[in-house]
Amino acid sequence: MSRQVPKKLLLLGGSHAEIPLIQAAQSLGWYVITTGNNRDGLGHPCADKNIFADFSDKEAMFALAKAEGVQAVCSGCNDFALLSTAYVCEKLGLPGHDSYATSLEIHHKDKYRALATRLGIPTPRAVVVRNAVTGPNNADFEAAIAQLEFPIIVKPVDLTGGKGIHCAANPEEARIAYKDACSRTREDHIVVEEFVQGSNHGFSAMLVKGKVAFVFADNEQYFMNKYLVSGANTPSASGSETLAKLRDYSERIARELHLVDGILHIQYIEKADGTPVIIEICRRPPGDLYIKFVKYATGVDYPKTIVMAETGEDISGIADVPTQGYWLRHCIMAGPEIADGSTVCDVTFAPEIQENIVEKFLWCKPGDVVTDKLIYKAGIVFFRFGSLAEMQDKTARMTDLAKITIFKV
Repeated sequence: MSRQVPKKLLLLGGSHAEIPLIQAAQSLGWYVITTGNNRDGLGHPCADKNIFADFSDKEAMFALAKAEGVQAVCSGCNDFALLSTAYVCEKLGLPGHDSYATSLEIHHKDKYRALATRLGIPTPRAVVVRNAVTGPNNADFEAAIAQLEFPIIVKPVDLTGGKGIHCAANPEEARIAYKDACSRTREDHIVVEEFVQGSNHGFSAMLVKGKVAFVFADNEQYFMNKYLVSGANTPSASGSETLAKLRDYSERIARELHLVDGILHIQYIEKADGTPVIIEICRRPPGDLYIKFVKYATGVDYPKTIVMAETGEDISGIADVPTQGYWLRHCIMAGPEIADGSTVCDVTFAPEIQENIVEKFLWCKPGDVVTDKLIYKAGIVFFRFGSLAEMQDKTARMTDLAKITIFKV
């Protein structure tokens, strides 16, 4: 009797953020192969096989997918992973993804700004600055910032998670930020744009035949690092008119670029007049277990729907279910009292927050060293609250209610 060969899926990533995707793919009958440079990623032990390689190297991923004979490729929670995934699927004729060129237009900040301007979608006023072969192009940068009103944001076009992003209040700060952005990007240019004042939010949609078939919206929180999301709660404080605009913008983009079915995730700033200004957009799952947050808050199996879409399955049956209850996904991060080089002792939770905990996923261990407190995470916790007022109150105090403690010297 012949042995049935399992259908293979290559997942570009293997961190804690990819665990829901790995589990969803396995529940759909896939043999999951994870990849990435981080051999200590918490998701790798959940997979059926690990092959460690640089998922930002699209040619290496193409070779890996061919060698393993995979029938599908899924992106992890990283823009480089998404771009390599789109490239590999295009080369192999696999379903579930946009073309590589389309993916670049969405995920590179300068290209998206140009697209948004063309489609009449609110976006920060921005200027692209090329880097000289030998380093920063100071003359072009000076010309660029002369066109903009301060404060401005200086950022690489290809990085996420707040990497290389700075807000500059004056030209001197802008020049320092420019050099840092140039040192981090893999591209030959960066973008500078005017700062947009307002509240920060997320808008995660599932597209089916160019239409928004499901949407989830949240309110973002930031802690020590003002460009790295540390938490999100829901329901969104944005009104129905704002969310309707975002649906319209999403469908404009989908029509213009002929997007395949699947996720379209947006980060936006809502101005005082209710205008949503899109600052980031992607077609890969957001990180830090956001897709599990969506599943908790709506009951919709978001991880499974994402895997189905990326493997070419029909997702037209998804229901547009609103948030049920009051939820918070919170990353446990180092506070101002913790210095780089501190040794972690524990994570503590105040008695008044204990009853709100739905799930704790802590990966820190006593003895861990906080090498960079702006990005260090001890884990992620999901909370449910009894009312909007309780959610708002405890979210505002969460960095005091759930804290990392360190060993005293």
